[in-house]
Amino acid sequence: MIDLTPVWISLKTAITATIITFFLGIFSAWWMLGCKNKFKPVIESILTAPLVLPPTVVGFILLFLFGKNGFIGQLLANSFDFTVIFSWYATVIASTVVAFPLMYKTALGAFKQIDTNLLDCARTLGAREWVIFWRIILPLAKNGLIAGILLSFARALGEFGATLMLAGSIPNKTETIPIAIFFASESGEMDEAMGLVIIMLVISLGVIMVVNYTTEGKGFDKLKRHHQLNGYNLQFWLKKPLLTSKNRNYPFVQAKIELVVQIQKQLSEFCLDVNFKTDQTPLGLLGASGAGKSMILRCIAGLETPDRGLIILNGKVLFDSSQKINLPPRERNCGFLFQNYALFPHLTVAENIAFGMPPQQSYQEMKAEIERQLITVGLSGMGHYYPTQLSGGQQQRVALARAKASKPEIMLLDEPFSALDTYLRDKQEKLLRNSLIHYQGATLFITHNLEEAYRVCPYLLIIDRGSAIASGRKQDIFECPPNFRSAQLTGCKNFSSVEIIAHNKIKALDWNCTLELIEPVSKSCKYIGIRAHHLLFPNINQEHQINTFPCWLATISETQHRVTLYLKLNLPTNHQEDYNLQAEVLKDKWMELKDNPFPWKVQILPPTIMVFDN
Repeated sequence: MIDLTPVWISLKTAITATIITFFLGIFSAWWMLGCKNKFKPVIESILTAPLVLPPTVVGFILLFLFGKNGFIGQLLANSFDFTVIFSWYATVIASTVVAFPLMYKTALGAFKQIDTNLLDCARTLGAREWVIFWRIILPLAKNGLIAGILLSFARALGEFGATLMLAGSIPNKTETIPIAIFFASESGEMDEAMGLVIIMLVISLGVIMVVNYTTEGKGFDKLKRHHQLNGYNLQFWLKKPLLTSKNRNYPFVQAKIELVVQIQKQLSEFCLDVNFKTDQTPLGLLGASGAGKSMILRCIAGLETPDRGLIILNGKVLFDSSQKINLPPRERNCGFLFQNYALFPHLTVAENIAFGMPPQQSYQEMKAEIERQLITVGLSGMGHYYPTQLSGGQQQRVALARAKASKPEIMLLDEPFSALDTYLRDKQEKLLRNSLIHYQGATLFITHNLEEAYRVCPYLLIIDRGSAIASGRKQDIFECPPNFRSAQLTGCKNFSSVEIIAHNKIKALDWNCTLELIEPVSKSCKYIGIRAHHLLFPNINQEHQINTFPCWLATISETQHRVTLYLKLNLPTNHQEDYNLQAEVLKDKWMELKDNPFPWKVQILPPTIMVFDN
């Protein structure tokens, strides 16, 4: 007859140790996730050391700490008249120490796989850190945490060396399954040892099967809630004061809309240094990728901290380095629309929208507001859907509805259409423009799409390597860019260095032509430019006109409606790359031109020539 006492001792020890490692492992992983201490690698090594150290070494260290002469052992004996070694508590301590690294590393890996935009989004919607941990991090890391629990249980169940050194082998007290197997085989009781081995194998294989089932995402992902109340289950959101900062005021009512930004932040390749002000009129931030546009929005939202400067929104100081004011994201009341939309995948559409809604609203008011937002974005009746069941355009609309439902004082839109195809971009852009018409707050819209910026924003701020190089009405910036780089970023393709011939005449060195200007040219002029669509093609039979030159076609590039012509002035072209100007014409104009013999005539009107000193 097999003595099952070691089985019960092992199960009781493993379960107790697993519960302890669960809480310690999750807390340690969460803390290490945000740790920026320079000693982080050392701390990481200490936490994971039991994973690589021999069990006897771990047991010796524990004996050194908890023994009669150990620091902790003496403290417990003198203060509580309690001895750890050779007790059941010693088995729990040994199992906990060796199982902890598995729970910690698994939890940390699960946490690191969570999209940080989801956490940043929750912060901008007013959630406190512990609420983000409870409502976002834990649900999304669920499968990894379950795997960590099971692996920790299996490790605690199989612990031998450290347990034997700290707890010994006392029958009916500290004799666990591995110890019982060892001594049974040593004494020749092979039948009892084999029985215990079979029991251990059954438990271990069962744990492994559950781990594999969990990590593959099966079974547990099917435990999503079924929403019975018109597709909504918003009872949790009635506890919204737990989610939002007490200092966040709803609804937003402000007579004067004004955002003031004066910030500096050293980045890896350049220093972000911008100074601008805007009101209720949407302001577009236009620039190349990596110019610092997104960092500006993140600094305003509180997701990044500038090195120096000032950020004021409607009279409220969000950041002031001189006064050491730096409000957390939850207190800034910013609606942030991320590039990937950052919808919480484990929450329904309705729950996503409800996440940042004002806490004062009743359950019925919340339901009514959610439905109103869904109708506004054309998703009525889809509140019970999960984000993975939506198309890209629908996800973008849900993200917009969620941002608006939080009643923000400012909308920060970080290239919200970048992941959409052309048809959806146009559709979502119209929806956004209509939404901004009725929005009573400031709006910053990031894009690198010129036409998109022109359609959405009346005013533009051009950003280049962290600096604001132009700002003003979109018409002024596109028609008369203040500098060479602004012209490039706003789509001008034709530039030439110049040689001044007279007060209103210059030679375009790169275009191989001499041009007359309307106004006198400054001696400091270095470059000229002309947009591709400003080049004209007069009738070949017309009399000589100002700034008209013979040209030859090197090659073309077509879109659905336009054709780009690559031209060389005054001389025939030798190959496809032998050109010095680009002209854009509509398809009907191209049909007129293409059969004409060379050379063609091209005209550069003086008012369309842009002159730059730098």
